[in-house]
Amino acid sequence: MSSLTHFDAQGQAHMVDVAAKPATHRVAVATGRIEMQPATLALIESGTAKKGDVLGIARVAGIQAAKKTSDLIPLCHPLALTRVAVAFAIADAGAAPQVACTATVETVGPTGVEMEALTAVQVALLTIYDMCKAVDRGMRITDVHVLEKHGGKSGSWVAG
Repeated sequence: MSSLTHFDAQGQAHMVDVAAKPATHRVAVATGRIEMQPATLALIESGTAKKGDVLGIARVAGIQAAKKTSDLIPLCHPLALTRVAVAFAIADAGAAPQVACTATVETVGPTGVEMEALTAVQVALLTIYDMCKAVDRGMRITDVHVLEKHGGKSGSWVAG
């Protein structure tokens, strides 16, 4: 296992120096879901939630969050993102009705975009919660994780 890269020789937190790393095409895909009551999912699907188009607003929130990740996570580098896509899938069969969110983030640069993809998913799901909490405070955000990343020295990684 590698050592933690965000600590210097004295054990103090620092931003990793990526100046010597080559700029490569980087892609990360993250996912997560929010479980809810069937009536809440019906409101989202019908577009009749009191605050408006839940998934449309959540998509924009996720994109905005990816762009602001370095403002939220102290040691993340500010990145020039070349693409952010946020998609939703509705599932009403199984254990709990839910909305799954997948974010794909890309850049050409010296460091990866996993944090941006994770942040996009989290904020998109939080936005769904915010917009629907008046009818369902028991919603549950779960299973947020990186599905895959590509680019850089370590190449590609896909969750098993």
